[in-house]
This record gives sequence, C-alpha cells and structure tokens, in this order.
Amino acid sequence: MWRSLFLSSTSLVLFVACSDDGGSCGPKGAADFGLVATNGSDVALTYGGLRSGANNDCPDPAAPTGVISLTITGQQSGGTGIITFCIPRPDQLASTAGRLGFDVKIIDLTGDQNSCTFAINSTAVPSGTVTSDGMCDNGTNKAGYALAFNGNIVLSRMCNGTTDMVPAALTGTVAVAQQ
Repeated sequence: MWRSLFLSSTSLVLFVACSDDGGSCGPKGAADFGLVATNGSDVALTYGGLRSGANNDCPDPAAPTGVISLTITGQQSGGTGIITFCIPRPDQLASTAGRLGFDVKIIDLTGDQNSCTFAINSTAVPSGTVTSDGMCDNGTNKAGYALAFNGNIVLSRMCNGTTDMVPAALTGTVAVAQQ
C-alpha cells in the first residue's frame, strides 16, 4: 500500500515538474497565418507557418553569454512567397517591444498576388514595433510563442514588366513554432 502511494505521489510530482509552466509559454491562440502586408486597397499578402531556430545568424556582440539570435522563416498563404526574420536579442524581445527593422530584422519578404510579384524594398527602412507573447527561454522553449507586428514597410511590386514601390502596413499576431 505505501509503495503504491509513494509511486503515485512520485509520478504526480514528476508530471507537475515536467508539464507546462502554467501557460506562460506558447503562442496563446495566435493564428498560424496571422501576419499581413497590405496597402489597404489592392495588396494583401498573408504569411504564417513560422518556424524559429536559435541559429545565431544575426548575433549581437553585446548580448550576454548564452543568448543566441533567432532566425524565423515562414511562407505566404495562397502564394509562393517567403518571409524571414532575424532577432539578435530574443532576451530583450521577451519583455520589451522591439523596433521593426532593428530589433526584429526583415531578411527576406517575397510574395505574389494577381499576376504580380512582390519583394521587400531593402533600401527603405521598416518602421514600427514587434512584441512577443509567451516567449520563454529566449525563444527556444518547445511551446513556441507569438509575435505581434504593428509596422510599415515598402514593397517593390513587379507587374507586366513594370515596377513600382508600394508602401504597406505589416500587421497582425502570428504563432511561431520551433524548428
């Protein structure tokens, strides 16, 4: 009897110790495809399927020991586009809003819609903020996290041999899973 009670108690303690930390980590219901680049009229590119990895692709030399930059990749919904971000200091983004283009760098953003192709204009500096929700362990927790964007970018649009620049809002909250 005591042995069974001991094993049951031990199992309960191990279950509690190894289970989620009460819900503070993870995307908390954020949409899988919730990030939209739009000009409000004829351009609306939706992105998601974001995957994060501590790949150290954009390290911050001032980061504390053990903080590894994150690379986040995803794809366009209903198109062939891709999106890639790099976060040099995930330890800071976990508790403070980051600046789009600086604290959350846009490495690549492409898309297609209505027989046109789009790409981020790398000469125009993005603006706005990015916040995280549920980001634990500097973004490496297996539960993942959510990112909320409220920013502005410029897209290069190519249609039928003509190229123009399209200012666009980059907004929405999107889930980020681990690679």
